[in-house]
Amino acid sequence: MTGKSELENLLNRAWEARNLFFPGQVEFAAPNRTLPVSVTGHDCQLQCAHCNGVYLQNMVSLDKALSHKGGREKSYLVSGGSNKEGKVPLLDRWAELEELAARGPLNLHTGLVNEEEARRLSEIASVVSFDLPGDNQTISEVYGLKVTMDDYIRSYRFLQKYTRVIPHICIGLNGGTIKGEYNTLRLLKQEAVEAISMIIFRPTEGTGFSECSSPDPEEAAYFIATARLMFPHIPLYLGCMRPSGRYREIVDVLALNAGVNKIVLPSPAARVKAEELGLTVSLSEECCSL
Repeated sequence: MTGKSELENLLNRAWEARNLFFPGQVEFAAPNRTLPVSVTGHDCQLQCAHCNGVYLQNMVSLDKALSHKGGREKSYLVSGGSNKEGKVPLLDRWAELEELAARGPLNLHTGLVNEEEARRLSEIASVVSFDLPGDNQTISEVYGLKVTMDDYIRSYRFLQKYTRVIPHICIGLNGGTIKGEYNTLRLLKQEAVEAISMIIFRPTEGTGFSECSSPDPEEAAYFIATARLMFPHIPLYLGCMRPSGRYREIVDVLALNAGVNKIVLPSPAARVKAEELGLTVSLSEECCSL
């Protein structure tokens, strides 16, 4: 863990970098008009250590989404459980997803893809949210997959070729320990990047990592500030998946100091800090990648 003075110095530099490339505005998103949809219901073949299918429980099945009419949703976050190859089986529900896409923009979580899958998915995707796990050890220990970061970067490039892609980085994905996240930033420096969305590991009951702890908020802030300095002209998002309560208050304030452009479900402390920083706040009601 770095010292407080080192973090403060990094945050100051990150804030200066933000001000060079962006106006004094921040977006606060409350994505209540984006409906989370699972193409596999509650089923997942991987049962990853950080999720174990728990987060699928809060998603609407594709059948229910299609039968639901007259709701407030304007767009759809489409995900699902992964198969043993690390793919979300979106193409298995192609006709239904085409019908859903006719109703509103789709943000697809694809998992690994080949080029033909990427091309086909681009026909219905408004954007793809693509998780980059960081390093081979994390892939093995969290996902249980026998693939490498080369496979993830290859999938990222295929998707980039055909549609908009927002890379997602989970800070502390491997049981709350920051391992390959900085490697992900280095890899992305070699790629086309439109924006970067960052979330933070939170221990979840019913998963293999339920007894782990989230990374220290200052460690998370150090990573976010590093991302800002490495990508000074790229929008950075702090996504919805992060610990709640006092942790969220601390990390949201630090993230604003680190120069993020968008925070999903910000804490009250973030609203106060935005005012202190002289930022103009805009509000949105859909998923941060849309």
